[in-house]
Amino acid sequence: MRITGGKLKGRVIQCPDGVIRPAMDRMRESVFAILGDLSEKSFLDLFSGSGTIAIEAASRGASHVELCEKDRIKVKTVLNNVSITEKEIGTKISCHFMAVELFLMRCKGQFDYIFFDPPFPYKFHEDLVRQAGERKLLKEGGMIMVHRPEEHFMPDEIGNLYRKDQRIYGRSIVDFYTWKQ
Repeated sequence: MRITGGKLKGRVIQCPDGVIRPAMDRMRESVFAILGDLSEKSFLDLFSGSGTIAIEAASRGASHVELCEKDRIKVKTVLNNVSITEKEIGTKISCHFMAVELFLMRCKGQFDYIFFDPPFPYKFHEDLVRQAGERKLLKEGGMIMVHRPEEHFMPDEIGNLYRKDQRIYGRSIVDFYTWKQ
């Protein structure tokens, strides 16, 4: 896998052992193009897998980046991958190795961008967005992105959040939620 933009563009990172479905380059490029400049923004990558999305955010200027991945098999690879950002661009990525649901209950921070990329069989996408909204983990003006298979329905509104945009990439979809005005 490679980083598609920013200071680390073209940099190849490791793919961990275990079950993984890396986000397609085309999808990542498109999502980050929609987000635009991430300078001085905070970014949370949930169901991180290899850490690619978090690294991509740091590469594109995000100043505060965190990730969460529960699969212990991936820890060594994730830590090796995120060390690239510290060495090459000086951005530290905070890593949390636990279930995303537990992380959301414990998290005290707020983020400009939150990216959910659960395994495709996962069926609780709406619950995750609702929990992030209810816990006020999303800053005002921020965006929650949910990567999901087309067969998993997502409503236009979840609590105080609404779907602002939706992009389709083959059989996968990314929904973009933000606060209602």
